[in-house]
Amino acid sequence: MLEALQSVDGVALRRWARACVDGLDSRREEINRLNVFPVPDSDTGTNLLFTMQAAAEEGATAAEDASVGEVAAALARGAVAGARGNSGVILSQVLRGIAEAVAAGPLDADSVRGALNEAAVLAAEAISIPVEGTIVTVLRHAAASASACPRGTDLGGVVTVAAAAAAAALGKTPSQLAALGNAGVVDAGGLGLVVILDALVAVVTGVTPERSDLTAVVPVVVEPAEVAPSAEPAVECGQDAVGQDFEVMYLLGNSDDSRVDALRTRLDDLGDSVVIVGDGAGSWSVHVHCSDPGAAVEAALAAGLPRQIRISCFALDAARERPPVPAKSTSRAILAVVAGDGAAELFAAEGAAVLRCDEPVTPHQLLAAIRNLGYGEVLVLPNGALPAQELVTVGVAARDENHSVQLLPSSSMVQGLAALAVHDPERVAVDDAFAMSEAAATTRWGSLRVAEERALTLVGTCERGDGLGLLGREVVVIAPDAAEAGRRLLDNVLGVGGELVTLLLGAGVPDGLADLLTDHVAKHHPGVEVLVYPGGQDGDLLQLGVE
Repeated sequence: MLEALQSVDGVALRRWARACVDGLDSRREEINRLNVFPVPDSDTGTNLLFTMQAAAEEGATAAEDASVGEVAAALARGAVAGARGNSGVILSQVLRGIAEAVAAGPLDADSVRGALNEAAVLAAEAISIPVEGTIVTVLRHAAASASACPRGTDLGGVVTVAAAAAAAALGKTPSQLAALGNAGVVDAGGLGLVVILDALVAVVTGVTPERSDLTAVVPVVVEPAEVAPSAEPAVECGQDAVGQDFEVMYLLGNSDDSRVDALRTRLDDLGDSVVIVGDGAGSWSVHVHCSDPGAAVEAALAAGLPRQIRISCFALDAARERPPVPAKSTSRAILAVVAGDGAAELFAAEGAAVLRCDEPVTPHQLLAAIRNLGYGEVLVLPNGALPAQELVTVGVAARDENHSVQLLPSSSMVQGLAALAVHDPERVAVDDAFAMSEAAATTRWGSLRVAEERALTLVGTCERGDGLGLLGREVVVIAPDAAEAGRRLLDNVLGVGGELVTLLLGAGVPDGLADLLTDHVAKHHPGVEVLVYPGGQDGDLLQLGVE
């Protein structure tokens, strides 16, 4: 057995960082399996490992004879910069707590107490919505027990007590958090913290604690209302994550405390599981679960300079872990995302499977629709229902060795109809996709709407009730009524040519408007054919396509 250390120097602290990496690596899958809160995405072990690896790599860049303070500061910088997930962000604050405690002295029995207390405070301050029964609960109990050690207790005694308290607190997490109790598991992040503290015990004392029964938990059904209120501050994040499909993380620089506070408020409005932590040197790590990742990134632009932006989709990440499923059919299917009864009938009549988007469709729903078709080849007409970044993620998740999936660039249903018109199942998939994509791209499209409120557009200010003509997604016409806006929109789009106009009528289109616009085309644009179809979509009075 190695002689117990009375203080940890830079060399020993780097040895501890490597031991943490090894310990997390050996128990990564076990920790991943416990991951049910705040999102059951089975990645807590991986996130902790990646975060600790980033810390250890940065710590290795310090000089061989670097002080414990210099090594600790490097570990904290690396952890904040490389933090993954909620638990990884909290781990970065454990390392920051150590760095602040040893900035002016050794890591000994007294400073390790201060380090754990500071880490607990930093972690609690980082979280917007507190919940009991998580990694920060475990950290808080470890810190409290270390502080309660009698003065004169050596370093080995303090870290041993802290690790034991963490293990005991971990065992209680299923009774504190309903998601854990109902699943019969302890908190995944809390287990990771125990692994890290046990590694410190091993480095200091030369003996690794035995924790073989940490995850042996009998399911305890806990209703949220039955959880007794704690006298201690509640911690960790976790509103109901329903609808929060994305995890967004980035580093933020060129900011300050007041702008970071404003960012936290904005992210609380956008989603949940908001965690923002600093490295003490002017850089912050930001984490949020939300349904609009673009808005979460845009919020950072007002707060400073974001970098290393990472966006992941929980449902699609989970889908990637599933083994490939053999295709039921080797032939090709077309899947169209469509709003409105009439539009759905049009696409179905042309042989397309239809995913309705009368209510907003999610990436998970689109992925499920693709998989449920059971075809080896699928061409998808998204028709503007999802942003490009989400479509790319769906495509990656949907493809495997048995399935070829291509998402075509149709930004509207009229473009989708144009693409479907040239579909030829006898062509190979890549050629068919090219022909359909070209048909969609060469179809100029627009829409006619009624302004719901006063607003500023690229062509001026509209008033409530004005008719609005859009080309693509931009307003190009403002008129006193929809009929005038429709006439001017047609003149605009046909001014550069066209042989065929397709009008897809919405559910709220006024009687006679389609006839009025058809007559206008016949009178002012001779030779142009007009096709009118009932679409039934909400929002737009009509969509138009020009070929």
